[in-house]
Amino acid sequence: MTADAGLKGEIRVPVELGERSYEVWVGPGVRHRLSEVVPRDVARVAVVTQAAVADAGITVDPGVEHKVFITDNGEHVKTLGAVEELCREFAQWGLTRRDAVVAVGGGAVTDLGGFAAAVYHRGIRVVFVSTTLLGQIDASVGGKTGVNLPEGKNLVGAFWQPAAVLCDTEVLETLPSEEMRSGLGEMAKYHFIAGAGLDSLGLPERIARCVEIKAETVAADEREAGRRAVLNYGHTLAHALEAHGGYGLRHGEAVAVGLVYAAELAHRTGRIDAGRVDEHRRVVGGYDLPLRLPAGADADALVSLFSRDKKAVDGITFMLDGPEGIQPVNGLAPALLRETLEAIR
Repeated sequence: MTADAGLKGEIRVPVELGERSYEVWVGPGVRHRLSEVVPRDVARVAVVTQAAVADAGITVDPGVEHKVFITDNGEHVKTLGAVEELCREFAQWGLTRRDAVVAVGGGAVTDLGGFAAAVYHRGIRVVFVSTTLLGQIDASVGGKTGVNLPEGKNLVGAFWQPAAVLCDTEVLETLPSEEMRSGLGEMAKYHFIAGAGLDSLGLPERIARCVEIKAETVAADEREAGRRAVLNYGHTLAHALEAHGGYGLRHGEAVAVGLVYAAELAHRTGRIDAGRVDEHRRVVGGYDLPLRLPAGADADALVSLFSRDKKAVDGITFMLDGPEGIQPVNGLAPALLRETLEAIR
């Protein structure tokens, strides 16, 4: 699976899933190529976006009749109520199985719009136009869609592969600095997966390399039965922090803390040496991301939330680095988990 340079300078990365295969286009201005990737037989398109994207003047033209549906900003929009509202609006407009959804925005929008597409009429086609760094290297690729419950993140969802993904690097210039930092937290994760070799690459090439790694992983394990769980490296603590109020951290910043925590946990279980822990700190710190547990974080509450993580099928499970790479480790003792939390406070 190899990325190719397109005729107009974009990088195209294939996601090879048989009849569900598609391409991810990466490059400046690729959102303007939307009409080329919308399936030919689509009659109408529901464009789902968020207020911040619309306010930034980021628009798309799918080349067919379309209507724009604007959601609120932020992760809080990912609810079952929001899915119902969107689907009712689709029905009122008369969207059919022949039509499609185009989700334009960050991960919250592609998660919400993708899940609505997955369940409306039992599934209609969807295209993602990703406008954030976090979305481009993670949320928009791989077909995982879903919404949150009060009990945890992404606990209701579906695997629903898009027809195409457009990662427009031009629009990253409109992002607030904190949104870019959030994306860099996910990018830091890729330094430890498959020997990413990101340090010498420019931003579009770095994004494309992250997409390529994720595409290869998804192709090998589409429904997260095994290998795909490696993409959750750093996420168990991150999701627990987010479920417990976030402590002012954005998702990628929480992942950054989760990476350091996972490295410390791997060291304390004898899987890696101190030098590898230092490498985690160097990479995370090199992106100017947090290295420590936020002040006031409740260790007991976080350990309790670890058991609700989707990977926790045989006791508390973490993805941990080790001599054979990042692998799931089950049955970690709560006392060790608390002790390691205090070590990074």
